[in-house]
Amino acid sequence: MKVDRVSPTAEGHDLFDLVRELAAKEVAPRAAGDEVAGRFPRDVFRVLGASGLLGLPYAEEHGGGGQPYEVYLQVIEEFAGAWLAVGLGMSVHTLSCFPISAFGTDAQRDGQLPVLLGGDVLGAYGLSEPQSGSDAAAMTTRAAAVDGGYSVDGVKAWTTHGGVADFYTIMAKTDDGISCFHVPAGTEGVSFGAPERKMGMRSSPTAQVRFDGVKLPADALIGDSGQGFRIAMAALDGGRLGIAACAVGLAQAAFEAATAYAKERRQFGSRIADFQGIGFMLADMATQIAAARALYLDAARLRDAGRPYGTNAAMAKLFATDMCMKAAIDAVQVLGGYGYVEDFPVERYMREAKVLQIVEGTNQIQRLVISRALTKG
Repeated sequence: MKVDRVSPTAEGHDLFDLVRELAAKEVAPRAAGDEVAGRFPRDVFRVLGASGLLGLPYAEEHGGGGQPYEVYLQVIEEFAGAWLAVGLGMSVHTLSCFPISAFGTDAQRDGQLPVLLGGDVLGAYGLSEPQSGSDAAAMTTRAAAVDGGYSVDGVKAWTTHGGVADFYTIMAKTDDGISCFHVPAGTEGVSFGAPERKMGMRSSPTAQVRFDGVKLPADALIGDSGQGFRIAMAALDGGRLGIAACAVGLAQAAFEAATAYAKERRQFGSRIADFQGIGFMLADMATQIAAARALYLDAARLRDAGRPYGTNAAMAKLFATDMCMKAAIDAVQVLGGYGYVEDFPVERYMREAKVLQIVEGTNQIQRLVISRALTKG
């Protein structure tokens, strides 16, 4: 079922057509095989980069696509429905570029953003550590001031694209708090752990990134020293919308697979789609997907208008990812035994859906963010 995309710009509608074509021809056919093989689709990201899709929400003057977040998120949704590793990878790259775009100096934006957004490089974001997840203040990675710059020591954990990214945007403790740094992957002293063995998203490497006396120049600092926590939280607001869009895309794919099967599978002389027990499940899935899409688009429009949207982003991430998990489980149920085997994609969708309730802040953290916003003052 083709989703009716909306865009405030004429360019956005043309973009959606391009994205649908790429998702169908370049992305979806690769998903099942590469997930089984645990093979990272670096070449797919190069295709997307060459098509100008890795910098959509950033200014054209810095090499971006100049598109509103409302459009960018629907692109993420489309690719996530074709292959979650690609949709989520685009979201992570966008998140990694945000600190320089929003908090960098003019020299950093002019000098680095065209490279980061040009499509040839891929980014990663380092906030979590082995003993520091939601409690960012407990991080132990440290950037000590030295002559001419900084020396970084520590470990970042659960890093999407760890070991395959071309640059890392990381948070580290400095004398005046937490600060943000840009670290090229080839910098001496940067090394990587073995990729985690995960339930899903096996084609997207998640690994520790280790810093052993990594020397960074002074201009590797993004924003002011000690401003890192504010930068991290601002980046996560946008990142949570990316995850919400990924969840809607994955849920849409699960719904479409379940609907197609229910219309073909016959029992007791009728299509199972015609049985109320199945029909109502499909109706609920469609309704919840539409509600989640409306929620993330509403938050995106607030962001595009320059209005506060952090609480709305938390709501969108919470609702969309919980919805996605249920939609994936229900899709497996609709397919019955066939839903439990790898011949059909819904078992993979169910495994992949779980991570969306965890990344960019667990859904328990989202509830905390929302409740605090409701009760402050």
